[in-house]
Amino acid sequence: MVVSLNEPLDMHLHLRDGQMLDIVAPLSAETFSGALVMPNLVPPVTTKEAVVSYRQRVLKAGKNRAFTPYMSLFFRSDYTFEFLESVKDEILAIKLYPAGITTNSEGGVSGFDLLELAPVLNAMSELEIPLCVHGETGGFVMDREAEFIPVYEKLARNFPDLKIVMEHITTKDAVEALDRFENLYATITLHHLYITLDDVAGGLLQPHLFCKPIAKRPEDRAALLGAALSAHPKVMFGSDSAPHPREAKEAPGCAAGVFTAPIALQALAQLFDRHGAMEKLQRFVSDNAKRIYGIEPPAKEVILEKSPYLVPEIYEGSVVPMFAGQSIEWRVVSAG
Repeated sequence: MVVSLNEPLDMHLHLRDGQMLDIVAPLSAETFSGALVMPNLVPPVTTKEAVVSYRQRVLKAGKNRAFTPYMSLFFRSDYTFEFLESVKDEILAIKLYPAGITTNSEGGVSGFDLLELAPVLNAMSELEIPLCVHGETGGFVMDREAEFIPVYEKLARNFPDLKIVMEHITTKDAVEALDRFENLYATITLHHLYITLDDVAGGLLQPHLFCKPIAKRPEDRAALLGAALSAHPKVMFGSDSAPHPREAKEAPGCAAGVFTAPIALQALAQLFDRHGAMEKLQRFVSDNAKRIYGIEPPAKEVILEKSPYLVPEIYEGSVVPMFAGQSIEWRVVSAG
């Protein structure tokens, strides 16, 4: 059995910088036509110069493959209309992080005072710059996303012309919110389609499955699967692939993030095939994102076949992927 995917897109990707960028960027550029690159570097990407410079580093690390890095800015409440207008053509979206809620988010938003945020959000609405949000509160870890839903609702009601993307949703509550507001959209990761909290901590702790937002309950995974496998028109694939050195994962204070970029398409094909939904994979992994964001990535056809693929134990002696050392039922046979 063979399947062809055209212009696959990863609409939530962490590429890091420096040596880690050089390791992971080619792995995404090989099989994806483009990706929305997250801005939470140290320091975060907050200026036009930083956007342009980071894009150049990503392209260089990607080794001239047919791959478009769609750039994003780290949200700040003091951005002016003039600044956003000047940087609009260099970015696809602006990413909002609650302060301290995830990796390198210390400079994020504290509280969600709409009076304080309104000037930037109104400017984004007028300039048609989408807002991507890491939607979690600082509450009990299993409830953080559900507790954030009222914030999404407040944003959607008060800024109806602003396209709002709920990033890496993990709950039934978030799936249900999609259909209540015309301007709400969402990305769903590979790992949240496969795992629940029990896979992370139900037996021996699995550090390479630890992520934020944390994997939730079986009923939440079922809701995510329902949205992804039906290619819900407001849902896109976003891996949230988040590489960390092995020593940062297998350690006290385990870093949050699951590295899935090099095996994402193979594992998605396996999942959609198992559920008899292969005809919906193209929409989930490309067509919906192209329509939602209004983008035309470079032409790329990725052909996968149903034959076993052994996932590497580690990449470049540094980064351990999801399913390390395990066999996946699908493999990539060509990309170009």
